[in-house]
Amino acid sequence: MSNRPDPDITFRPALREDTPAMVALILQGDAAHPLSPEDAAAEAAHPDYLAAFDTVAASPDVEMFVAERDGAVIGTIKVVLVPGLAGRGRLRARFESVHVAPELRGKGIGAAMIAFAEDIARGRGAASIELTSNANREAAHRFYRRLGYAQSHAGFRKTL
Repeated sequence: MSNRPDPDITFRPALREDTPAMVALILQGDAAHPLSPEDAAAEAAHPDYLAAFDTVAASPDVEMFVAERDGAVIGTIKVVLVPGLAGRGRLRARFESVHVAPELRGKGIGAAMIAFAEDIARGRGAASIELTSNANREAAHRFYRRLGYAQSHAGFRKTL
């Protein structure tokens, strides 16, 4: 893929054993409560995350991917396919858990990862892509706008 910023970076489906590294990246990117690398690694070792990986991986409408360099997971993205009635039943893709190692941000890895995921979505027949980003992650919002994403909807969440 020509968009890759570094030829040593590869994208591949996530494996169960990638779970701690993926979760650590997600926890370090939490806009409201980012964890240090050490605290993120400790939390990511909790067995509930492996059970969650198994549940997500069992869904035929979800694919998880990692960006890897020199054997280390440096990025993660989840592609969720969402069927619907709108647009004559067009299939939508939703990108979730988009994170790059904090020390590697700004080097084109995220853009290459998004381009990779867009190719996956297109190949699965998606007509559009949607994603959400925490309201506090202003740098991430600028990043998505640079990639051509428009802020078209307001999101809401309720904890149960």
